Amino acid sequence: MVAPYTINIPDERLAVIGTKLAGYDWNQLPDAGGWSAGVGIGDLRRLVAYWQNDFDWRDVERRLNRLPNFTTDIQGERIHYLHKRGDGSKPPVLLLHGWPGSYLEFEQLLEPLSSDGHDVIVPSLPGFAFSTPITGVIGPRRAANLMHQLMAELFGPTRYVVQGGDWGAHIASWMAHERPDALIGFHINMVSVFPKDAAATSVEERDLIARRAKILDWETGYNHEQETRPQTLGVALSDSPVGAAGWILEKFGKWADLPKLADGSPDIWSKFSEEELLTNIMLYVAPSSVVTATWIYHGKRLEGSEWFPPGTHVRAPMGVAAFPDPVFLPTPRSFVEKTYNIVHWTDMPRGGHFAALEEPGLMLADLRAFIATVSGERS
Repeated sequence: MVAPYTINIPDERLAVIGTKLAGYDWNQLPDAGGWSAGVGIGDLRRLVAYWQNDFDWRDVERRLNRLPNFTTDIQGERIHYLHKRGDGSKPPVLLLHGWPGSYLEFEQLLEPLSSDGHDVIVPSLPGFAFSTPITGVIGPRRAANLMHQLMAELFGPTRYVVQGGDWGAHIASWMAHERPDALIGFHINMVSVFPKDAAATSVEERDLIARRAKILDWETGYNHEQETRPQTLGVALSDSPVGAAGWILEKFGKWADLPKLADGSPDIWSKFSEEELLTNIMLYVAPSSVVTATWIYHGKRLEGSEWFPPGTHVRAPMGVAAFPDPVFLPTPRSFVEKTYNIVHWTDMPRGGHFAALEEPGLMLADLRAFIATVSGERS
C-alpha cells in the first residue's frame, strides 16, 4: 500500500556515527600518495572534517522531507520513491540511479519534467537508502521486475519511459528486454548488457573494448569483491563511517568527469561540495543500507544477469546519452546497434558516470529530445 514517507534517522544512530567519526585514528592510515593507490587521504580528511564540524543531518533531513517521499510494498519488499506529479498530459517517467549514487542524482530533473506534464518516479533501488530492509539478495533482473510492478501499481497499464545510469541502465535494459510492451522507450547513459555471443567486428569496436578493458582492470576490484564477497566487505563498511566514506568517495573521484591536479589526482571539489557528497554518503550510512546496497552485485552473479541470452535483440526503442565517462568508456554505436533498437543517440561534450548529477542540464535536454522522438513514433 502506498504511504507518504518521512525520513527520520534516530538520534541514537546519529550519535553512534558521530562517536565513530571522532574515534577514527588517522595515525593508523598510511598515505601511499594522493590518489595513486585509491582514495586520496587528504580529500577524505577534508570531507570527514566537514562531517564532524559543519554538516547538519537534521537540516539535510528537513530539506529531503520537502520532496514527495513515498513507500510501498512490492512483492514483499519495501520500496521508497519520490513521486513528483505532472498534469498527466505526458507519459510517466521512471528514473533509476546506481551505486554509489542515490535517488538524489535526479533531484534537479523533478520540477522540469513534471512541469512538462510527466509524473516522475525516482525510487531508491532495493537495498539502497530507505528501500530497506530487504528480505535477501536482489539482483538487477529481479529489480527490473520490481520496478515494473511499482509502475504498474501507480499507473496501471499506462506505458512509461525509463532513464537510468550505472545499475539504473542495467535494470532499464532488462526491463526493455522483458517488458517491451510496457515501455514507450528507455534512455540510458551506460550500455553494459549484451548477448553472451556479442562480438566486436570492426577495428573501432575492438580498439575501444581493448582500451576499456585496460582501464577496468585497474578500476573494478570493488566490483569483484561486492559481487563475490559482499558480506565480508560489509563487516568493515557497517562498522566504519569513515571507511564507507572512503569507499564511496573514491568512486566519485575516479568516475566523474573531473579536471586533474598537477600530481594527477582528481580535482573533486571543482564539481562536488562536501555537503553534496556527504548527503549521498549518509543515505548509505544513516539508514544502514551500506551493506545491502552492495548485494545487487552478488545478485547479478547469482542470476547470471550480466548477459542476455545468445542472439537477443531488444526491440523497445532506445536512446543513448554517451557521456565521456573516464572509466566505463561509452560503447561504440555500431556495437550497440547489434542488440538494441536505437532511435536516439547523443555524444555528450562533458559529464562522467554520475551524469544526471554532474550535468543535469545536458541530461534533461537529451531526455526531453528522446521522449519527443519516441512519443512521435509510438503515438
